[in-house]
Amino acid sequence: MPKKDYERGLTWIKPSFLWMMYRCGWGAKEGQETILAVEISRAGFEWALAHACLSHYEHGLHADRAAWKRQLKRAPARVQWDPERDLHLRPLPHRSLQLGLAGDAARRYADEWTVSITDVTPLARSIHAHVRNAELDAAWQLLPHESPFLVDEEALAHLRP
Repeated sequence: MPKKDYERGLTWIKPSFLWMMYRCGWGAKEGQETILAVEISRAGFEWALAHACLSHYEHGLHADRAAWKRQLKRAPARVQWDPERDLHLRPLPHRSLQLGLAGDAARRYADEWTVSITDVTPLARSIHAHVRNAELDAAWQLLPHESPFLVDEEALAHLRP
């Protein structure tokens, strides 16, 4: 039976607030009742991207499945692209990056890259209450500001087909 990510010791960075709300069910899923916003340094995030491997085999990007598996085993970070979410947590046509960290990357994340940690559980509950009450304008106004993370295309070439 394959090991789950948490059994392998991966820590996942989910830069999208609404994708995180999808993942934790607005903080209602068991064991995910507290939602923390962890700010990390740009240099740390770029290091992780530079040292990452896709979490899945991609024909045309990897020489073959065996080469991808070797790269994945060595890489301290992995990337997967998942559908972005709307306020009702339905998938949107564009994707958000999820970044899994293990080994040296997880250590750097905890010891070097973390700038601040904020409990956003009350904010998530407030936004979710507005969504449940069909007050979508109020919910949108409370969402944290998220701007595109601009990276040189060459920096992502090893992560896109």
